[in-house]
Amino acid sequence: MSPKKVSVEVDGRELTLSNLDKNLFPEFTKGEVIDYYVKIAPVLLPHLKGRPATRIRYPDGVNGNSFFEKNAPRHTPDWIRTATIPTPGSSTGRSTLDFIVVDDLPTLVWCANMAALELHVPQWKVGPRGKLHSPDLVVFDLDPGAPATIVDACEVAVLLRDVLAEDGLDCHPKTSGKKGMHLYVPIKESDGTSEYAKRAAERLAEARPELVISKMERRLRKGKVFVDWSQNNPAKTTVAPYSLRAADSPSVSMPITWDELEAVQKPDDLVFTPEEALARVEEHGDLLAPILEGGPPLP
Repeated sequence: MSPKKVSVEVDGRELTLSNLDKNLFPEFTKGEVIDYYVKIAPVLLPHLKGRPATRIRYPDGVNGNSFFEKNAPRHTPDWIRTATIPTPGSSTGRSTLDFIVVDDLPTLVWCANMAALELHVPQWKVGPRGKLHSPDLVVFDLDPGAPATIVDACEVAVLLRDVLAEDGLDCHPKTSGKKGMHLYVPIKESDGTSEYAKRAAERLAEARPELVISKMERRLRKGKVFVDWSQNNPAKTTVAPYSLRAADSPSVSMPITWDELEAVQKPDDLVFTPEEALARVEEHGDLLAPILEGGPPLP
């Protein structure tokens, strides 16, 4: 029997959506995934615009197989923007891949219909003619090693905020949507983001060795928060603000205020469902809007 399909028009583009009643999460269907992305699009799209997207697809739902997709599949509509990006050392053996750039709502809906539950982007942009820009963001991924939790990551976030402030930099927090925190630092475009992030992480680890670690070895992370500076490697990506995360129940990588972060008592305080994410945007707007405006040069 052929899968159920429905034709829709999204901002002037004709799309065919399929299997809308299929559960991609337990008790959360593909139709609900698409609906969430349509409603969150006004605050999500500015954070995706110009950034080549890596999609994590779950065609059989979160309890089935998943895969990272960087290259645009053959059946990608010709109206979707793609950018040819060098990928040295790619597992495909190719020197370049054609990434999808999620610049508009029809592209976002198309990705959601392909069961791309998670959207990940780098800290740099590709221009309209294909020029690769230098990073305009620094990101720190605060990853707690059990028995440490996101509550400990929040403590480290405050400490890292103070380190960055000493260098004249502002930072803005969001949850990873799983167990950690992300801090974004808007900057003037620079090729020195990875080196700077590593130095900042090492400074904090030296100051608070009982709580913070900056080295990559997993065996050292127990009970500490790993300040992962390596996400600033131009070849790496970070889950986009407002993206869904794959788990037993759908959660969202959600911007939060510093007041909220400092008031956290337990890990569940920082778990946000799609419905809660939409309600928060209705109340606060985009708490990460400042990172879209650029920032100062790196020191």
